[in-house]
Amino acid sequence: MKVVVCVKQIPDPADPGELDPETKTLKRDVKLILDESDSYGVEMALQLVDAAGDGEVHLVSMAPNNEVSGLRTALAMGADSATLISDETLRGTDALGTAKVLAAAIGRAEPDLVITATESSDGYTGTVPEQIAALLGLPSVTFAKAIEVSDGTAHVKRQTEAGYDEVTCPLPAVVSVTAGVVEPRYPSFKGIMAAKSKPVEEVTVADLGIAADQVGWTGARQEITDIRPAPAREAGEIIEDEGDAHERIIAFLDELKVL
Repeated sequence: MKVVVCVKQIPDPADPGELDPETKTLKRDVKLILDESDSYGVEMALQLVDAAGDGEVHLVSMAPNNEVSGLRTALAMGADSATLISDETLRGTDALGTAKVLAAAIGRAEPDLVITATESSDGYTGTVPEQIAALLGLPSVTFAKAIEVSDGTAHVKRQTEAGYDEVTCPLPAVVSVTAGVVEPRYPSFKGIMAAKSKPVEEVTVADLGIAADQVGWTGARQEITDIRPAPAREAGEIIEDEGDAHERIIAFLDELKVL
């Protein structure tokens, strides 16, 4: 079984990010790391291949400046190979453009299963997995909290507010997983050393057969016009109990239409 995992390489959340004053987008000219939300997908893929008894885990990532640091982390976890799409024309690409690029790279790999995170930690659009599935013409199952594969079928427990739904779909398919679906392993020293020699194919937009006007600022269907700091959190109201605190709390909740 061949599993492709979409992984995003992002600026370290522990370091204060900087915005480009002209484009109003996050600067990505720093060392990038593996998005934590994608580590769950990598681990899930590794466990599925182990359970199948044969197969491989292939990574697909889109990042600037030929950045591979995050990919090497996922390779050190146990993934077998990777494809990196790095191209100056990708600067400013929106969610749909990203999906077009990733779908083209995934199609070249001809996987049995595609795993993604529900959303990235620096974007939070939550739309890319479904767009990839639509572009590839594959079934899409979202918010997976457990995945099993047997006889060419994916059996997924899809997380809901009330618990989970049991969903089955034929392979190949695209499945997005939630954080906590599995416990990601830590790369071992042996894995880190082995990752240095694992193949990482670097391709451009032209290599994927995508026109330059379909990506980047030219192809984007959105524009960032303004960015403002989040408002400071205001202090809450302190209620001193003088025998009527419960009534005042009920009135407050009623005002918020919680009751």
